[in-house]
This record gives sequence, structure tokens and C-alpha cells, in this order.
Amino acid sequence: MTLTPAHDAAARVPDPVPARTSSPSPSPGLLRRAACEFGLTALLLLAVVSGVRWLFAPDGYGGGSVAFALLGAGVGVLLAALMLSAPGRWSGGHLNPAVTVALWRLGVFPGREVVPYVVAQLGGSVVGTGLAGAVWGAVVARPPVSHAVVRPGPGWGEGAALAAEAGVPAGSALLLAGLLAHPVGRRLLPYAVGLVTALVIAVLGPLSGGSANPARQFGPALLSGEAGQLWVYAAGPVLGAVAGAGLCGRAGVGLRSRAGSLGARLTGPQVRPPQP
Repeated sequence: MTLTPAHDAAARVPDPVPARTSSPSPSPGLLRRAACEFGLTALLLLAVVSGVRWLFAPDGYGGGSVAFALLGAGVGVLLAALMLSAPGRWSGGHLNPAVTVALWRLGVFPGREVVPYVVAQLGGSVVGTGLAGAVWGAVVARPPVSHAVVRPGPGWGEGAALAAEAGVPAGSALLLAGLLAHPVGRRLLPYAVGLVTALVIAVLGPLSGGSANPARQFGPALLSGEAGQLWVYAAGPVLGAVAGAGLCGRAGVGLRSRAGSLGARLTGPQVRPPQP
């Protein structure tokens, strides 16, 4: 994951060539970075659906709490690797609309780039889920795999699942703010995100579903035809991300007010404007 100068670095960058229009335009390289988010999210969903196929299908491991732990460990390691990869360093390796929203609310990601990132992540989710079905065949579409769609566990209603899915991104926003505030924390960020993801899947997987990522549920819900509870797994993480970022600001952990000393933002490599 690449951390590049933001506010105080901007003062050292020459003024850009005057724009042809007065309306703000996305930063250079946005299309490439959004494409990286698309591809990385597709790889993540391909791996998730493949893992669910072999861990929960009758001809695989057969499911159970150990299967959730194994799935969590695998996804956590993969997520850290994707964030540390060259495309992940270029785009920032969000792979999660809730992370993108949290970073925007923390003041370390430009608001005009949120929608392109989210669209790319959701598109990658659909493509990755479809690729897994093409690789593994009809078993992916049949229960209990069902394209790896996430469902609340027994006794868990939509309200409880919504609260759990919101709580994880809220805590993750606090974690992001704390790690981004220190150089060592920035280097540890991919590993911390991978570890948290592994724990969430292992612990909350049998309960709320353990998604905490709208892109994780989007493709599987659409392709399985089980989109009725998609709002829970889309709204919950986003609301939690906004709430967590708000708590950071109230607690004085927010990065926006400390941008001058931190001088960091979670994006891809800095793209300097053309020289006159």
C-alpha cells in the first residue's frame, strides 16, 4: 500500500496547466487506479467463491466452524497480498466500498473519486463471482454454495446482522486512523487489515455472515438471485464506516485536522501535472 504526500506536498507541486473548464476533474490516473480496484476485487471474489466451494460443498470439506476459520485465514492472507501487490500499491488497495467511504470521511481520500472506486469494486465483485462459476461449474450455483452469498445465521434477524455488519467497519475506521497517523502503522496496515478480516470471517461468519464489505456480497447476491438482504450487507458497512470516521473526529484521532503534520493520503502514486 502506497502512502503519498497530500496537503503539504501539494504546496511543492507546480501549478497545473489551466483547465479548459472550471468544473473539477478527477485526478490523473484515476481510470488506471479504478481498473486496479476492479481487477483486485475480481480476484478477491474469485478466491472467496472458490474457497466456499471447497470448504462448504458436500464434496469438499463439508462446512462447520473450522471451515469458517480456514476461509478467514485464506482470505486474510490473500487480502494482505493484494494490498501489497503492484496494483494494490497503485490504487491504495481498498477492495471495499466501506473502506473507500471511511478514508474519504477521514479526509485522506478525495470525495470525487469515491464513486468511480465503488463502481469498480462492485463491478469486480460481479465479474469475480462469475469467473468462479465458470471455473467450478454448476456446483457453485447450487446450495450450500449458492455463489458464496452471505446469510445471517440461525437466530440472527436483519436488525442484528445490520448492527454487526456496521460495527466492524466502525472499528476498522478507528484502526485505519490510528495506523495512518504513524509511519510504522502505515507499513503494518495491510497485515492489520488481513488479520482483522480473518477474525471477522472466523467469528462472525456463522453468526451475521461476516461480510463487512458491500463488494463481498454484491456479486454473489446478484448471481444467486438472493438479493433480498443485500441492503443489510451494503448499508451496514457503509453506515459503520461513516460512524467510525465521525468517532475519530470527535476523539481527536481524525487525520483531516492533522494533515499538516501527517502529510499522508491513502491513494496510488502521486501523479504530477505537466510542466509548463
